[in-house]
Amino acid sequence: MVPSPQEVKDALRERLLGHLTHLDPAYQALLQEYPSRGGKMLRGLLVVYAGLAHGATLEASLWAGTALELFQNWVLIHDDIEDGSEERRGKPTLHRLYPMPLALNAGDALHGEMWGLLIRGLNEGLFGPEVLAEFHQVVRRTAYGQHMDLLWTLSGRLDLTPEDYFRMVAHKAAYYTAVAPLRLGALLAGREPPALYEEAGLKLGVAFQIMDDVLNLEGDKAYGKERAGDLYEGKRTLILIRYLEEAPKEDRIRAEALLSLPREAKPEAEVRWLWERLLASGAVAWAKEEAKRLAQGGLGALIPYLDTLPGREAASHLQNLLTALVERRA
Repeated sequence: MVPSPQEVKDALRERLLGHLTHLDPAYQALLQEYPSRGGKMLRGLLVVYAGLAHGATLEASLWAGTALELFQNWVLIHDDIEDGSEERRGKPTLHRLYPMPLALNAGDALHGEMWGLLIRGLNEGLFGPEVLAEFHQVVRRTAYGQHMDLLWTLSGRLDLTPEDYFRMVAHKAAYYTAVAPLRLGALLAGREPPALYEEAGLKLGVAFQIMDDVLNLEGDKAYGKERAGDLYEGKRTLILIRYLEEAPKEDRIRAEALLSLPREAKPEAEVRWLWERLLASGAVAWAKEEAKRLAQGGLGALIPYLDTLPGREAASHLQNLLTALVERRA
């Protein structure tokens, strides 16, 4: 019997928090802060159902899914510090609640716990070394994508194209969001992941990130992050890139002047002006169409293959999650 998504989420959360216990209660609270906020555990769910769909055991799938959720949490701590973000999952970011060095150290601790969990799973025979190798790919690709994203902001680059954005997001977000869960599902069952998983998964992961950028402008409080935070942080989103390509000269000059300022120096009125300009332009609708195109291409290629996997019920859950991923319903 394949567990329901809620049962899987509960199991992932229990394992995640249970792996972060410590004799020092204050330190434990720091480590558990982001995981205890809930979140959708989307990537963990994808790993579990991908594993079951390929014929892996539930225990191995939950183990790897928990490790990917640990990855997600330590990366978010570091990402929030690097971006100067204000909110995460509807609450202040960790470095706003605690001194920044303590938050940074907590991220390092979760990173270490991720590898510790994987080494235990390897030693207990739940999976082979190829699973650890896949996690290495997750870390290195995400780090490179983050490097590109930060470098663009720090260097003030505004001559970017949509293709630049797609390349950055493929590394920073798409690989660990969609490609790695699919590949891990196959690896957990001792199978070689098909090239299709990277080709289609990147399309789904990029579509997911585009819609995340859209929600940053349009989303309500349920979105869980600071509304228009991407503008304060100077993020070079697909929407912003498209807008700057098509904006009247005087509006582009004004927008670029705002984007050249550090977060703390950006006037709220100017941020609101740019926010309203983006929403009124065709850039948001264009970005949504790009996300739709990528999602349809990814799902269209992937679903026929998933239908051939041995775990039919789990494969059905996996397909539903991947569809919800790009529609932002997961």
